[in-house]
Amino acid sequence: MTAGLPRHDVFQAIADPTRREVLRLLSEREMSLGTICGHFPITRTAVSKHLHILADGGLVRETRVGRETRYRLQPEPLLELKRWLAYYERFWDSKLAALKTLVESDTSENESPDQSEAWPD
Repeated sequence: MTAGLPRHDVFQAIADPTRREVLRLLSEREMSLGTICGHFPITRTAVSKHLHILADGGLVRETRVGRETRYRLQPEPLLELKRWLAYYERFWDSKLAALKTLVESDTSENESPDQSEAWPD
């Protein structure tokens, strides 16, 4: 593996719901490991592993403040995710628009002027 490249990309880092919740917490403010742990029913070691994966993906930065390590959200890598999702949003919007056009044209071709009389109340 090439030195300097993260072992986990942004997609792997956000794949886990616990890590997504950690990111949400860190979007509000910088936090210590102990503070983050207080929000989860898992061990300190498990939270530390999640933070390591997030840091490896470039989404979290660690800063030493005295004896304490604080964690801060680094949102820039989320732009990669945003661009990827935007592509598929446009893809599906165009596919759904084409489907809507097809369904509406098919419906209008099958309607007869006396259709309201064809179905009893």
